[in-house]
Amino acid sequence: MTAMLMITTAGNEEQAATIARELVGRRLAACVNVVPGIRSFYRWQGKICDDGELLLIIKTMASEVEAVTRAIRDLHSYDLPEILAFEVSAGEPAFLEWLATSVGPEADG
Repeated sequence: MTAMLMITTAGNEEQAATIARELVGRRLAACVNVVPGIRSFYRWQGKICDDGELLLIIKTMASEVEAVTRAIRDLHSYDLPEILAFEVSAGEPAFLEWLATSVGPEADG
C-alpha cells in the first residue's frame, strides 16, 4: 500500500471546504489541509493571471488517486483544476498506518 499526497487549488474558502469535506466524507482521503493565502501566477488562454487561491493538500492512498481525481473534477468550478499526485517515500509509521486504515470502503480510522 502506497501513501500519496495530492494537491489542488480552489478559488474560494467555500469551494475548498466542499472539496475537502467530500473527499474525507467519501473515505477517499484521510485528511485534507486547506492552506489559505496563496498567490498563483499562471498563463491561461494567452494571458498571464495573478489570483489568490487556497491550496488543498490531500493525504490518500495510491488505490484512490483516480477516484480523488474524478471527485475533484466533479466538485471544482475551474475548467482545468490543478490535480497533482506525489508518492510518499517515507513518513511516521504510525501516521502512515492511520492513513491506510482511514481510506477506502473498509476504512475504520
